[in-house]
Amino acid sequence: MARAVGVTERGGPEVLTVVDREVREPGEGEVRIAVRAAAVNPTDIGLREMGVPDLPPPWVPGMDAAGTVESVGPGVRRLRVGDEVMAAVSPRRPEGGAQAELLVVPEASVVRVPDGASPAEAATLPMNGLTAVLGLDVLGLSPGDVLAVTGGAGLLASYVIPLAKKAGLVVVADAKPEDEPLVLGFGADHVVPRGDGFADAVRERFPGGVDGVYDTALLHERVFGALKDGGGVVVVRGWRPEGTERGITVHRVMVVEVLERTDWLEEVRDLASAGGLRLRVAGEYPPEEAAEAYRVMDAGGLRGRVVIRF
Repeated sequence: MARAVGVTERGGPEVLTVVDREVREPGEGEVRIAVRAAAVNPTDIGLREMGVPDLPPPWVPGMDAAGTVESVGPGVRRLRVGDEVMAAVSPRRPEGGAQAELLVVPEASVVRVPDGASPAEAATLPMNGLTAVLGLDVLGLSPGDVLAVTGGAGLLASYVIPLAKKAGLVVVADAKPEDEPLVLGFGADHVVPRGDGFADAVRERFPGGVDGVYDTALLHERVFGALKDGGGVVVVRGWRPEGTERGITVHRVMVVEVLERTDWLEEVRDLASAGGLRLRVAGEYPPEEAAEAYRVMDAGGLRGRVVIRF
């Protein structure tokens, strides 16, 4: 038996508890990880509030974890027992998500942790790193193009900005005055004030508009004014606009579609190892205090992720 964070019913943090579960042996191409840390992300709040259709509770949340390979199934080639690894996983599968002591996942969703990273730090990277790479990939911008990023001080934006710079893009991001040095430290070329005036502020710097927007702050249609005709915007959490204007394309990123992109996981791992990505932990909680961890995430304003520590 192994402990896991369980969502007993749809609701607030009070529905979280610790459950004991049987965990199967890894099958073909799978590894079993002894989890030491699992991040809490906004998507986990959605699972807690909405549940998982067609699956009975308790549901186990969590999309990324870090720990040690405990056993491997047939056909595993890259990883060995004892490797320190991080993994991306869908919590909407029958076996549940990452906030569990033992986790069975495809080898393709697992890579070694960044050099020097603690389990808690490594647990902040897989899902958000994949989301950052996926959004930039679907935008399809070219070196020299201009990307605007909302929510510049947040965790996802802190991965988007360095990856965009690595791709040769010019980056303008928003921030509160006190966060401007932080966002510049991520690699942003320009910083504009955070708030509803985002589009106007971007246009002051780039009168012709920018080529793309990565909207991590969920400003939605309020970013359209920052884009040049025919530009694209990446949105997260499934927002669908009623319509667009001026040939603007809205790209909805669904990270569950790329959880087995080993090459992308290795890309963000290598960039973090080189110091290009900052792995920020906002707090660590044992599974028995998962409700408090979720309350902290619910409150917002974090400059990193809280993690469940096993």
